Amino acid sequence: MILFVGTSLTAGLGLDPDEAFPAVVAHRLDSLSEQVSYEVVNAGVSGETSADLRRRIGWLLRRPATVIVIETGANDGLRGLSVDSMRVNIQAILDSVRAEQPAARVILAAMEAPPNMGPRYAASFRRTMPELARRNGVSLLPFLLAGVAGVDTLNQADGMHPNVRGAQIVAANVLRVLRPLLDSVSRRAPAP
Repeated sequence: MILFVGTSLTAGLGLDPDEAFPAVVAHRLDSLSEQVSYEVVNAGVSGETSADLRRRIGWLLRRPATVIVIETGANDGLRGLSVDSMRVNIQAILDSVRAEQPAARVILAAMEAPPNMGPRYAASFRRTMPELARRNGVSLLPFLLAGVAGVDTLNQADGMHPNVRGAQIVAANVLRVLRPLLDSVSRRAPAP
């Protein structure tokens, strides 16, 4: 199973469930391999902060996952919440994953803080995910919305949530990090 946890970006706010980027990832993985099929679970929740995800991560980890994609912090940034608190929350989430599912591969998807929060806040926010990924030995997706953020034709009217075309680009961003992980997992799997 590939478990996606995150905010409205993961949940696919404003899109049909099969248009959200986790569903697009699932469709692309199915089309790439006839030998392996992955169950993809979209556990995104609109409006969720890193503290909210920290509170529910234990419940989400009850089923074993091969890969867990963690996209959190966007709402912390939008609300101007403490970057230090966000860092502590995400570290606790990563600690929970390691304790409950030590064999799971983890991808940490980075976001950017909105520019109106000021350069110091934005710089601190931008450093957080790479530092946590390095410290915890997990894969980093440098910016989930690369190629989509700020592009009117790839976002819904709110300017923050990808439209169908934008979600396809986000899925491609995720797959660039996810596919090598899945390949390494399949090479490690014992032969039947």
